Amino acid sequence: MVSSSSSLTIASSPSFFSNDRSLPSLNPIAPSLALPAIRSSALAVTSRSSKGRRCLIRRMSVSGGDSSETAPSDMIFGPILEDGVLRFDCSVEHRKAAFPSVSFKNSKEREVPIQSHIVPAFTPTYSLLEEQQVVTFQFSPGTSFYGTGEVGGQLERTGKRVFTWNTDAWGYGPGTTSLYQSHPWVLVILPTGETLGVLADTTRKCEIDLRKEGVIRIISPPSYPIITFGPFSTPTAVLQSLSHAVGTVFMPPKWALGYHQCRWSYMSGKRVAEIAQTFRDKKIPSDVIWMDIDYMDGFRCFTFDKERFPDPSALAKHLHNNGFKAIWMLDPGIKQEEGFDVYDSGSKNNVWVKGADGEPFIGEVWPGPCVFPDYTNSKARSWWANLVKDFISNGVDGIWNDMNEPAVFKVVTKTMPENNIHRGDDELGGVQYHSHYHNVYGMLMARSTYEGMELADKNKRPFVLTRAGFIGSQRYAATWTGDNLSTWEHLHMSISMVLQLGLSGQPLSGPDIGGFAGNATPRLFGRWMGVGAMFPFCRGHSEAGTDDHEPWSFGEECEEVCRAALKRRYQLLPHFYTLFYIAHTTGAPVATPIFFADPKDSRLRTIENAFLLGSLLIQASTLSNQGSHELQPIMPRGTWLRFDFEDSHPDLPTLYLQGGSIIALGPPHLHVGESSLSDDLTLLVSLDENGKAVGLLFEDDGDGYGYTEGRYLITHYIAERQSSVVTVKILKTEGEWERPKRRIHVQLLLGGGAMLDAWGMDGETIQIKMPSESEVSALISTSSERFALHMENTKLIPEKEVLHGQKGMELSREPVELNSGDWKLNIVPWIGGRILSMTHVPSGVQWLHSRIEMNGYEEYSGTEYRSAGCTEEYNVIERDLEQAGEDESLILEGDVGGGLVLRRKIAIPKDNPRVVQIASSIEARSVGAGSGGFSRLVCLRVHPTFCLMHPTESFVSFTSIDGTKHEVWPDSGEQLYEGNNLPHGEWMLVDKSLNLGLVNRFDVSQVFKCVVHWDCGTVNLELWSEDRPVSKESPLKIEHEYEVASFP
Repeated sequence: MVSSSSSLTIASSPSFFSNDRSLPSLNPIAPSLALPAIRSSALAVTSRSSKGRRCLIRRMSVSGGDSSETAPSDMIFGPILEDGVLRFDCSVEHRKAAFPSVSFKNSKEREVPIQSHIVPAFTPTYSLLEEQQVVTFQFSPGTSFYGTGEVGGQLERTGKRVFTWNTDAWGYGPGTTSLYQSHPWVLVILPTGETLGVLADTTRKCEIDLRKEGVIRIISPPSYPIITFGPFSTPTAVLQSLSHAVGTVFMPPKWALGYHQCRWSYMSGKRVAEIAQTFRDKKIPSDVIWMDIDYMDGFRCFTFDKERFPDPSALAKHLHNNGFKAIWMLDPGIKQEEGFDVYDSGSKNNVWVKGADGEPFIGEVWPGPCVFPDYTNSKARSWWANLVKDFISNGVDGIWNDMNEPAVFKVVTKTMPENNIHRGDDELGGVQYHSHYHNVYGMLMARSTYEGMELADKNKRPFVLTRAGFIGSQRYAATWTGDNLSTWEHLHMSISMVLQLGLSGQPLSGPDIGGFAGNATPRLFGRWMGVGAMFPFCRGHSEAGTDDHEPWSFGEECEEVCRAALKRRYQLLPHFYTLFYIAHTTGAPVATPIFFADPKDSRLRTIENAFLLGSLLIQASTLSNQGSHELQPIMPRGTWLRFDFEDSHPDLPTLYLQGGSIIALGPPHLHVGESSLSDDLTLLVSLDENGKAVGLLFEDDGDGYGYTEGRYLITHYIAERQSSVVTVKILKTEGEWERPKRRIHVQLLLGGGAMLDAWGMDGETIQIKMPSESEVSALISTSSERFALHMENTKLIPEKEVLHGQKGMELSREPVELNSGDWKLNIVPWIGGRILSMTHVPSGVQWLHSRIEMNGYEEYSGTEYRSAGCTEEYNVIERDLEQAGEDESLILEGDVGGGLVLRRKIAIPKDNPRVVQIASSIEARSVGAGSGGFSRLVCLRVHPTFCLMHPTESFVSFTSIDGTKHEVWPDSGEQLYEGNNLPHGEWMLVDKSLNLGLVNRFDVSQVFKCVVHWDCGTVNLELWSEDRPVSKESPLKIEHEYEVASFP
């Protein structure tokens, strides 16, 4: 290993196991902690490998060990919880050795067998590989996989691999394998439509490999059980059964289902008040304003900046009077500063996570050096909850937990060392290394925050939003999909991400509407608001340094679309609120893929631009130049009737209501506080082929817990057609509330947007006389024609004119895609000609993914970092497509000044599609005669920034020209190689966890220096040419290629 001084550090975890119940390597620490040694009892169990070796099965992972895999064996099983739920273990000893469940709402329920005659429909096998427990399920062809929690990329997960390791994944892409949350859960839709749920109940890093059709492969340190749910007849039944284990979503206050406006950051109370007032002045519905980290005094949690937020209580009162709630951020990192009362209190109460030396771990975050509460310990959770309780007294309505993976700056892993020590409660797993609790740290923080809000006011429902989480987090918090990008790709991906979270037990989620990083264009923002207004959690948020991203920030056309989108949401709030009551009480999902309407229909299983909210279907366009009316949707079978609110627009989704359904609508108030039980109630009715429809409406105070004591009203409405009359009435009611005196407006959908309507009083029978069949056909025809004409005459939101060099306009263009052979690349010619993403298709690994204006694959024309070449606009000189019989290639040129151009050819050769070839040169085009035809001193510096999926298991390997073998690990910081130490034409970025290496081959005669630079979650593998002037006859060149190979 090469070592050097560096500002980056990486923890090398010790062996996590021992043959003894106490861990000898940590025994010296235990006395200083006044705690028992870390629980790590090895199993007194052996298993023969195929080569006859004996392998010790231990609780925690060990580096090294026997690399052979034992022969697969069937797991043993027993029924738990309820009929249809089975627990599988490798053996009785494994079952005894498994750690307590953190995902189950009652961990004891996982341990207690029940009487049941159910036998497994699918029995997993297990084997041992390098002291990892490998569990395999095999299903028939035509099986589809979903779930795996918070993941980017496609909806149907076959071909994908996920690693559950909560990661600060700013600007993630569709190939990023670890995001902010961990859900070791797969929803399996069988060819028949029957559904099975598979939960790997472990908090440890877990690989979920779905790359082979019909096969689930789960790899994690032993010992952990597998819990299966089903097969049941529907996916909803599986999710309801899952909720009986891991809990249902908390019941949100009704205001939390309104629109939330956020930014990093609104820098003063005055600015917050201005934003709130603008919403009201412009008649754009909204309920919540968010305060990001800059409200604090020097980023110290539980404080307020005395100049910019001098009186938070007065600000909260002002917002409340204007119909707004206020949500404030709290991070886990507490500034290490004597005299700061939160730090002093935490130190006195001994609540901090410990380092391997037994002292409080210090990590750099926003305030600088920070300590971190140990939320695995009940004492620390109580300490935090009481801080939250006091904090609420400032008029705080909700709390936002961010950075709680936990994120740590200036370390390559982007988190705390895996050998940090948590003094966990026995029921959570006891004293353990951070590697055991890492994935549940954010959930336990959210739990502590939720409990603190409960302490503050038992008559209000807490609202907590968390970035990091684990399966079961929905009991305490909503979530959002993290730091996404302002791109059309991320708009499209946001639908699948929200659905996957819902399919993994977390129904209350949504993306940062408009994208967090970068600048949205008017059309992108308006389109995203149209879709986002239909998501369960609806919040706009944007990064510091970007343009304003409020609904009115993009021109009148976009503002009008945003207003219409949010008015839709507020009219649908009775439906949303009812869905969340059902989710809270039964575990049913809120937003689902459209195959939930017919799980047997394989056509529906890969639809990514549509989703269901109960019986409501939302169909959206996620392509820039395609309006929603231009879609050719694949619809579930049966009756689906289109409707709108007289607001149809190409940038808004198309809405359909399933035949047989009734949903309730309310007025488009500006905030939830304006609503009243006496408001007119609209019932939207879509009859099925038998002329019937049913629906229910849940109503209560919108906050508090009266609904748990009968203070609510559930109304079951029914509509039936008999002869030419449709009768709408109440079928039954539940709850103690009296029915409000209010008018009912029934809208009976006919098709094509046509409808009949009638008015009456709620509780009365309302009848609608149907026209003749010919009259109905005429109404439908007229409505359809009117809709088509309206959409034809309504233009898409215009995009801004793209001006060269104009800040913020980088996203209004689409990247150039090279997609051939083993590779898929996205290139942005207009900013440095950079390669934005580089995905190896067979492995599904995205080796390179960056923000659009920096990082990725860059090239410079000088030795200085980010010298000319990485920001200039490049011209596309030539574009060849594989379909035209050529190599898939792109040739770019950028002017780097002084008569020089940087020319680059990126190609995926037809005769060797496994590689990406890049040939770059600095060429003289118009160097002045006075210089003798030679340019200034230049150097071609190739600067790719590769993503580290597994930083602690990644290194650079090569053999130098002099024959020396090198392994360069992240703790070496930056290393430079030249002369005989230069790699001999090839070096490899290795990911041991993936068993893959990215090989970079180059011409040694063109490369004079190689540099390895490790950073937070990334590594640069730089190639430098010599440093000299160039002429027309003597350009500088570097020709190199990338290929993915197996390792070892």
